[in-house]
Amino acid sequence: MDFSFSEEQNLLRNSLSRYLADHYSYEDWRKFTASPEGRDPRHWRQFAELGLLAAPLPEEHGGLGGGAIESMVVMEEFGRALVVEPFVPTVVIGGGLLMNAGGALAEEILPKIAGGETILAFAFAEAQGRYNLADLATTAKKQGGAHILNGQKSVVLGAPWADTLIVTARTGGARREPGGVSVFLVEKGAKGVSTRDYAAMSGLRASDVGFENTPARLIGEEGAALEPLEKVMDHAIAAHLAEANGAIARLMAATTEYAKTRKQFGQPIGKFQVLQHRMVDMYIAQQQALSAGLMANLKLGDTDGSRAVSAAKAAAGKYARAVAESAVQIHGGIGMTGELDVGHYFKRLVLLETLYGSPDHHLRRMARLDQ
Repeated sequence: MDFSFSEEQNLLRNSLSRYLADHYSYEDWRKFTASPEGRDPRHWRQFAELGLLAAPLPEEHGGLGGGAIESMVVMEEFGRALVVEPFVPTVVIGGGLLMNAGGALAEEILPKIAGGETILAFAFAEAQGRYNLADLATTAKKQGGAHILNGQKSVVLGAPWADTLIVTARTGGARREPGGVSVFLVEKGAKGVSTRDYAAMSGLRASDVGFENTPARLIGEEGAALEPLEKVMDHAIAAHLAEANGAIARLMAATTEYAKTRKQFGQPIGKFQVLQHRMVDMYIAQQQALSAGLMANLKLGDTDGSRAVSAAKAAAGKYARAVAESAVQIHGGIGMTGELDVGHYFKRLVLLETLYGSPDHHLRRMARLDQ
């Protein structure tokens, strides 16, 4: 099997890598994540100019006609630089749901995504729901020609920066039933929307969001959103696996350099056999995580794609944690200080480990898919 990237994909990676090296250093990151807004809006505009936001979207809606591999390339480079901008909620999840639904909403919103004119946040998590997309207390009822939302959503990543929310709600059926799940677009400034914004781990921002008689626009078919939603979530998980691999690569590079330069007993600590063994274990874990993430992205759209994604998510969480813990331990106490970026990469990998389902959740999902 040929795992080579196309010329266009390599150009995408190289242009993004150069931009992040020049404009998204760790010192820059520390400054803008500590600011009241938590980001520098110029980066999102520049991502649009570089074609990143258009890369996975269809050409008929202003995109470049790519797909999951383009998202993987982007997210791997984002992972290396601890990028905080919400590419996955906006492009992968929002773009994916709109592409699946088609129609007037797709024609209206997809060009705005590609052009960097809108930022979306995905409001799906509820206090009782764990990782079950069908476990919804938020409801939507049709009144006249519109739907009205009521409910609460927790930990909506990127919501402080978003102008539009993608919201899951129940329009029929009983709690946890597959049928009756719908997805909506809600303007964040709409009537009845309340938000509580806060800082999340590793520079990210999130909100708890409430809806009280809030008007919403339906995406796709009412009550039949669970299946397309799960497929789009597979794409989101695969993209975040690539992000984790980018973060792992950065931790490996930083730890290797530190082991070469940090001296103890008159010689670099990388000369000690016990640390050499530890770094070999880190390298093996890195390669296993990289292989799992690549396989997940390649399998998207296949009949066993969902199983491959869950298998990769369950495995990569273990490998990423192993690399992150070893990187911090080899650096010693300084590894968790703000002076170095190592601790922030550790925190980002811990967050990614449970985002959209913990390893245990995905092991159970694999078992269900095998039945």
